[in-house]
Amino acid sequence: MKTTKHLSVAAVLTVLMQMGCQSHTDNTRQTLHLPELNEVRIEDAFWSPKLDIWRKITANDVLNKFEGKYTPFPGSTDTRNAFRNFDRVAEGQRDIKQHDGPEWYDGLVYESIRGIADFLASHPNKELEKRIDGYVDRIYAAQQTEPTGYINTHTQLMENNHRWGDNGGLLRGQHDVYNAGMLIEAGIHYYQATGKTRLLEIATRFANYMADYMGPEPRKNIVPAHSGPEEAVMALYWLYKNEPELKDKLSIPVRESDYYNLATFWIENRGHHCGFPLWGTWGYRKSEKWIKDACYHQAEFGTHSRPSWGEYSQDSIPVLEQKTIEGHAVRATLMATGLTAAALENQSPQYIETAKRLWENMAGKRMFITGGVGAIHEDEKFGPDYFLPTDAYLETCAAVGAGFFSQRMNQLTCNARYMDEVERVLYNNVLTGVSLSGDKYTYQNPLNTDKPDRWEWHVCPCCPPMFLKIMAAMPGYIYAYQGDNVYVNLFIGSEVRIPVGDNSVRLKQLTSYPWHGAVSIQVNPDKASTFSMKVRIPGWAQGTENPYDLYQSNLKAPVKLKVNQEDVLLRIVDGYAEINREWKKGDHIELELPMQPRLITANKAVENLRGQVALASGPIIYCFEDADNPELQTFKLQAQTPLELSHDSNLLNGVNIIKCQGDIPAKAIPYYAVANREESHSYKVWIPQK
Repeated sequence: MKTTKHLSVAAVLTVLMQMGCQSHTDNTRQTLHLPELNEVRIEDAFWSPKLDIWRKITANDVLNKFEGKYTPFPGSTDTRNAFRNFDRVAEGQRDIKQHDGPEWYDGLVYESIRGIADFLASHPNKELEKRIDGYVDRIYAAQQTEPTGYINTHTQLMENNHRWGDNGGLLRGQHDVYNAGMLIEAGIHYYQATGKTRLLEIATRFANYMADYMGPEPRKNIVPAHSGPEEAVMALYWLYKNEPELKDKLSIPVRESDYYNLATFWIENRGHHCGFPLWGTWGYRKSEKWIKDACYHQAEFGTHSRPSWGEYSQDSIPVLEQKTIEGHAVRATLMATGLTAAALENQSPQYIETAKRLWENMAGKRMFITGGVGAIHEDEKFGPDYFLPTDAYLETCAAVGAGFFSQRMNQLTCNARYMDEVERVLYNNVLTGVSLSGDKYTYQNPLNTDKPDRWEWHVCPCCPPMFLKIMAAMPGYIYAYQGDNVYVNLFIGSEVRIPVGDNSVRLKQLTSYPWHGAVSIQVNPDKASTFSMKVRIPGWAQGTENPYDLYQSNLKAPVKLKVNQEDVLLRIVDGYAEINREWKKGDHIELELPMQPRLITANKAVENLRGQVALASGPIIYCFEDADNPELQTFKLQAQTPLELSHDSNLLNGVNIIKCQGDIPAKAIPYYAVANREESHSYKVWIPQK
C-alpha cells in the first residue's frame, strides 16, 4: 500500500472495497460444495447416541436456562431470563438500567436458535419448532418498536444513546454488531430448516439497516468488535444469490450485493482507525475515558475516524497485513472464518494468502494437541509461537471457532490437512465441552489440571450455544463434492446423495470409527459413470501428526485400501486417496486405518512440553484421570511401555481405553470423557517421560 500512503483512510478503504468487489462475481477457481443437512442421514454407533442426547436434552436445557429456569448464583434472585429483555423492548422500555444477563445475551439466544435449527433440518420436531416460533414472535415484537429495524436489548435498555458505540459508547463491550450477526445466522438457518421466513425477515431488515449505516464515507466507520458477523452476512448474500425466488416471499427489500460489500468492508476496515487508544486489557481506564469523552470526533482525526478496538478485537492492524493469529482466540478464529468465507466468493489472492498464513500460524505453532487454541487466561487470547502450557485456557468457543475456520479452509483449498484438524477438534476439545449427560458444560479445557470444571450454567454461557452450532452442522462436513470429484472427509456411519454432473451418487458409509479403523463405503451411482472418489487419509495415519511438525508420533503401520475386495495402490494427493474409475451400482471401498495406541511428543521449540508424552489412538487424544490412577501425580511413562487398546462398554457410555503395562499399571480414557465421574478430581494429558 506504499502508493496510497498519502491518501486518506477513507480513500484507501474505498480502493480496497473496489478491489474486493471487482472479482466476487468471477469465480474461476473450484471450491468444495457441501450437501444440505437434510440430505445426510447418520446411523453411527459413536455419533448417533450423542446427537440424540444433544437434540433432546442439551437443546432444551440451553433454552430452559436462557428462559431463566436456573439461577447461576447461589442465594441470588437473578435468573438471567434473556427473553424478558425482548419483552421489555417490545413494551417500549428504554434506558431503564435493567437488563438480564451480559451485553451479548441476545447473540447467545440467536446462536442457540441457529444450532437447534440445524438439528431440526435433519430431525423435525414440531414441539421444539413451536417453542422457537414463540421466541421469534417475541423478537419480532421487539424489533417492531424501532423504525430502522435496530435491535440490541442491552444497549436499548441500558445505554440507548450509545448505539454502535456512538456518543462515547464502548462498542468493544456493547456487542451491537455481533448480536446482529448472530441474528442473521439464526434467520438463515431457521428458514433453511423449516421454510419459515419471519426470523429471516427480521434479520434481513437489520442487515439492510447496517448496510445503509456502515461502510465507506459518508457511511459510518464501524467494524464488529466481536467477530462472527462477517461470515453471517456472507451467508445472507449466498442465500439470496442462490435462491432469487425467495425475495418474492418477503415483505422487505433484499439487496444481496450490499451484504457482500458489508462483509468485505468489515474485513478490510479492521486496523483502519485513529490509532488511539492502544488497548491493553479490559478496564484500561485511560482508553475508556478517551472513548466516553468522544475524543475521536475531534477534527484532527477526520470525519470517518473511530477508536481502535485493539488486538483483542482483531483491530490493531489491517487484516490483510497480519502475519500471525493474535488476540482473543474466539474473535480471531471467527474473523479468520469470515475472511475465508469471503475468499470462497471473491477468490482474492490477498484474502486466500492471508487465510492460509493465519491458519498455518495457528495450526503450526499455536494449536494444542486436542485442537484447542487460546493459551492465555488474560483476555482469553493466543500466546506467542510455541507457547503451549498444559494449564492453558482453551475456551470451548475458541475450539469451535478453530473448527469452523479449518472447515472453511478445506472448502477453499480442497486439501485434507484442514479436515484433519476439524476431526481433531471435534473429537477432543469440542466434544469435551458438554457432559455425557448433555446438561453440564465446560468453559476452559486445560490439558492437565487438579480442578476439572463442569458447570450447570455460567455467568457467561457462550460455550453451549457454540457447541450446538458446530455439532448440529457436523453432518454436513462428512462429504463434499466438486465437478466430477466426490470427497469423504469424516468417517461416520451415514448415507447421502451427491450430484456428479448429470448423475447422482448415493453413498453409504459403515464404520465403528473412532474405536476401530475399518471403514466401508458403498458407492451407488444412478447410472454407471466415471468420476473420482477422494477419501481422506488422516495425517496421523501416515506418520504426520501435524503438517508443520508441531507434534510427532511413533505410528508405523500401513493404510490399506480396497475396491470391490481388490487391493488398490494408495495414490494420495493433497491428503486424499484418489480412486478414479468407472463406478457402478454395488461398488464398494474398504479402508483400514491403523488404530493402535501411539505416543506423541511435541516439537523441541515447545519448552513447556519437553520431556513429556501424550497418548492417542486414531483421532482420539487420551488422558489419565485420577479416578483410574491413584498415583497420577507421580506417574511417569516409559517410551517402551507396552500399550494395550481395548473397549469397555460399561465405562463412560462405552469407550476405548489404553492400558499401560509398566512398573505402575495405568489406564487412560478419551480426553472428551473427563470430569464425568464424581470420583474424578484431576487428570493429565501430558505425562512426564521416564
